[in-house]
Amino acid sequence: MRKKWTVTCILVFVVSALLAACGSGADKNTISFWTPLTGDDGAYMDQLVKDYNATNPEFKVKHIVTADMYTKISTVLNTGKGVPDLAIIHADRVPGYVKQGVLEPMTAVLGAQPEIKEANYLPQAWATGNIGGTQYTVPLDIHSNAMYYNKDLLKKYNAESFLDDNVVTIDEMLSLQGKLDEGDYVVNDALLGWVILAQVQNLGGDIQQDGKPAVNTEAMKQAFENVKKIADAGLMTPFGEDGYLMFQSGNVLFSTDGTWSSTAHAAVEGLNFGVTNIYSPTPEKFTNRASSHLFAMLKNDERSDEKEAGIGAFLEFIRQNSMEWAKAGQIVASKQVIESPEYQTYIQSFFTSNEEEIKSLYIYTYEYYPYVAEAVDTYAADIVRGNVGIGETLQTMQKYVEDKIAESSKAAE
Repeated sequence: MRKKWTVTCILVFVVSALLAACGSGADKNTISFWTPLTGDDGAYMDQLVKDYNATNPEFKVKHIVTADMYTKISTVLNTGKGVPDLAIIHADRVPGYVKQGVLEPMTAVLGAQPEIKEANYLPQAWATGNIGGTQYTVPLDIHSNAMYYNKDLLKKYNAESFLDDNVVTIDEMLSLQGKLDEGDYVVNDALLGWVILAQVQNLGGDIQQDGKPAVNTEAMKQAFENVKKIADAGLMTPFGEDGYLMFQSGNVLFSTDGTWSSTAHAAVEGLNFGVTNIYSPTPEKFTNRASSHLFAMLKNDERSDEKEAGIGAFLEFIRQNSMEWAKAGQIVASKQVIESPEYQTYIQSFFTSNEEEIKSLYIYTYEYYPYVAEAVDTYAADIVRGNVGIGETLQTMQKYVEDKIAESSKAAE
């Protein structure tokens, strides 16, 4: 019995060691690269890594798709074992990670690769990785809320003029009340939380004040009231229905999903669509709530200076050769890519077609943004559909965020 127990322990030890080696890139000539990119996104990144490795670099890259990546990052950072050499994180994670001291500055990478610099990337994508004057990340993309439109339905309902200034207003949407055939709708509720956060910016508001969360505000209240007008008029796809699929079925004029959805829409036979900005109260101000995938190096004592130089070489390759990532529907962060003629053939190039469009891509960088977004996503549908009152629910959301912050602060002690 004792022998069996001993063998079992040895097996557990061996398996644990293998897992740690896989995560940390134990091969000194391999860069272990974690991403949360599942599905098609993961496949496109696989191809980029394959293309890079085909150049026969000194340090090859091993792409490891990690669906629950942030949970696993927390685990390996706590143990100090299996920390990846490189990872892709979302923009909203940067402030918290820097505060926790778990990100390695990109100083050495930037020093070795002079073209990896602010001037060569979309400004907000670069800036989101700069904390206190130190650059902690290098951007891959901006992925943004977008509003797709059905060209055939716009023509059918004589609404093509809505796009004349590329800003569809709430009043323009409301003008279609009582004019649609049964089963047709003006807009769906896809990524509704993102839409609400865009409206907050359109109204001159924010989600924080002096570092404290600001959810129960007049701007947030007005944002919900404006969107609720569309639902109250019967112009939004029914509560509980999949408005995304209804758009693909040809029953919705506008779909407020993401730039990455363009590939799925393009695969729908007969769907004649285009893309524009998220709707706004006025044409003078429009915002497309966005985020960014960022290359980052987590603190890792086992990562050598030579491997760090290899990471720099990989990131420079991505800067020059990330057209493959455009196929995923993303707004590539590298100016060299987005300014090329080939990139203009991708529908998301609309969002980098001029300075005003680039400026519309708004990335929230508030440290506790994830908690605010969670609260908005949790309650947005019920508020917009009138299932709950706006005032009392905003109070609930404010407390929700404050409680989350208190819990995280206590856990960090």
